[in-house]
Amino acid sequence: MENRKRSFFERLTGSISMEEEKDERPGSRKEYTIKGVKSEKGNGKNNSNWIEEENEEAELSIDVYQTPTDIIVQTMVAGVKPEDLELSISRDMITISGKREESRIVDENNYFAKELYWGKFSRTFSLPAEVEPEEVEATERHGLVTIKIKKVDKEKKNSTIRVRSI
Repeated sequence: MENRKRSFFERLTGSISMEEEKDERPGSRKEYTIKGVKSEKGNGKNNSNWIEEENEEAELSIDVYQTPTDIIVQTMVAGVKPEDLELSISRDMITISGKREESRIVDENNYFAKELYWGKFSRTFSLPAEVEPEEVEATERHGLVTIKIKKVDKEKKNSTIRVRSI
């Protein structure tokens, strides 16, 4: 790949440019080069492995907000049974992971579009406040998982403990 100066937009966004390589032969497919990796356009398949690897996990999209007493985390996991989800919560971090299984087998040549994600997914997120990992309520409704985690009450006074003599 030739060395060229990146455009202002590429430097600003961190994007890369897709350069078209011309092939004037009749019936030839357009070929694109991205960071030295070639993929063909025209057969509906991506023949390169630069986008995803088979064992790579997808990352969940989440919403995180707070109430005066709780941190609320929401994510969409449509098609995943609640028992197939795993939540790990520490005082300042949450990890949501699972696997979406495709139950049907369709020959690749019969697809017109294939955009749904099937396979492992996870998301680890630093929580904006310290929480009580034991005080968690997780519910699922129509694919929306809502996780309600109790914040640590910093205003709560420590218990006074009397020392007694034995």
